[in-house]
Formats: sequence, structure tokens, C-alpha cells
Amino acid sequence: MAALDGKKFMVCCANGAGSSLMMKMTLQKVLKKHGIKEGGLHHCALSEGKSAAANYDIVLCARNFINTFADAQKKGTIVLGLKNIMSDKEMEKAFQDAGLLD
Repeated sequence: MAALDGKKFMVCCANGAGSSLMMKMTLQKVLKKHGIKEGGLHHCALSEGKSAAANYDIVLCARNFINTFADAQKKGTIVLGLKNIMSDKEMEKAFQDAGLLD
């Protein structure tokens, strides 16, 4: 749990409207369930996310968009791709697989 406390999160979808907002709500649910206090949470379109990703600790997106954030990953941003961006169970598993959640 402590690995995620205070981290800045960004969630991205193609257009930054519906899907990223729903993913943001899923992330808030996961963080609340585990008692994690985030240091910031932003949702946006890929076009904004690509240039802003390096300013965040963790980026969540659909699997097919992972390569969009290659530059941010080189700078230390953790990028997690999800098949079902609204699945809290899949999101939790992605955090666990990355060693960020017990």
C-alpha cells in the first residue's frame, strides 16, 4: 500500500472524455479500498497525456496505448496497460504485478 501513497496518477483514453473519466472513478475506488491517499489524479486524452506523462508517477491506459508513453517510461514513469479499463479487479492486479500493491 505504501508504494502508492502520495503518488501522482494520470489516466488516459483516446479523447479524454468518457473512458478516462470512468477509469479515474475506478482508480479512486481501488485507492479508497486500500486506504491509499494519492498525490494527484488527472484524466485526459492521449494527445495531452503523451506530453504530460513524465510529470506523473503512474499512468494508466488501455493496453494498445502503452507505447505512446515510451519517453515517460524512460524517465521513470510507470505505465500500466489494461484490457478492461473499468475493471477494478484488473487494475488491482496490474498494481500487484508491478509490485506496487500487496
